[in-house]
Amino acid sequence: MTRTTRIDDLPLRDELRGKSPYGAPQLDVPVRLNTNENPYPLPEELVRRIAERVSDAARGLNRYPDRDAVGLRTALAGYLTETTGHRVGPTQVWAANGSNEILQQLLQAFGGPGRTALGFDPSYSMHALIARGTGTGWISGGRDAHDFTIDEPAAVDFITEQRPDVLFICSPNNPTGTAVAPETVRALYDAAQAAAKGRHGALVVVDEAYAEFSHRPSLLPMIEGRPNLVISRTMSKAFGAAGLRLGYLAADPALVDAVQLVRLPYHLSAVTQATAHAALEFSQTLLGYVEELKSERDRLVRELRAMDLEVTDSDANFVQFGRFADPHAFWEKVLEHGVLIRDNGVPGRLRVSVGTRAENDTFLDAVRAALKDTHEAAPESEERP
Repeated sequence: MTRTTRIDDLPLRDELRGKSPYGAPQLDVPVRLNTNENPYPLPEELVRRIAERVSDAARGLNRYPDRDAVGLRTALAGYLTETTGHRVGPTQVWAANGSNEILQQLLQAFGGPGRTALGFDPSYSMHALIARGTGTGWISGGRDAHDFTIDEPAAVDFITEQRPDVLFICSPNNPTGTAVAPETVRALYDAAQAAAKGRHGALVVVDEAYAEFSHRPSLLPMIEGRPNLVISRTMSKAFGAAGLRLGYLAADPALVDAVQLVRLPYHLSAVTQATAHAALEFSQTLLGYVEELKSERDRLVRELRAMDLEVTDSDANFVQFGRFADPHAFWEKVLEHGVLIRDNGVPGRLRVSVGTRAENDTFLDAVRAALKDTHEAAPESEERP
């Protein structure tokens, strides 16, 4: 079919004109370290358990799935309680198709036309994109240009001035890997409530997609006594289940009731619920892989710094590094050596996902070669076992 119509010829909403969909390059290269995926395939015993649960679910596919996913939410609440030490119940948990759908439902319920959302950039670009998609105005605050932390006093002043209806705090932050201190989150939450336009306060969303990789404890206990605070999580990263598309939140039960006002009916398929159940049964095994990735992340930080590169402290399964006069040119040089990393548009920096030890060795060798290609010397690597 020959295309004769362009997007701009359609009656598209004005705020979507000239925009591009979210996405990262998908290239066929030996080592792909650009989308923060967990590099370890699911263990065979878990694959078999998924097959068993999906087989059971398939016998009832003529019926709609559990509309409210009560069983899955109960299992997720148990996982959060076990791993954080803070007890939550199923009425405090909600699940959807990836954390992006969680964020979309939150903005559908608490954002929308005439309302604004605020975040501190550089951060996860989907926050702004989902805000735009729901007709929510977006306000961009800044981070420290050197270590990418949030300057608490400046952020409080900015929130007080802008009075957002929704506030996003990404911790650990994507793409920088920076965690946010609990006292800073408390201060920003309080500022958002004090500055809120309406008498019901402002929604504050803490995006903890990479929480399992952090040296800091989860901010989950902070939801107690803070009905406008949400903790957003995903099974894509720590659980190595990016293809599953399962995200979830923890919050006050009233907030969980609120997002159900905008969720599509039967939004989580029976197959998705069955697969997530199986993965949760193997959470301890999967968290063992997380410990290996944390060790490899710390090694990447050491080796990149040994090359005289600037590396942002990371609490996630990725590392931001630089500085480069032309980051995209350096990205292309690394790609020439068979390694795909991410150019997020952060000035002077690139981001690499933590892979297996072998993948990380290949990446480090590619960086050394790229540094030589650009006439910069790089020291020898650490001794490999």
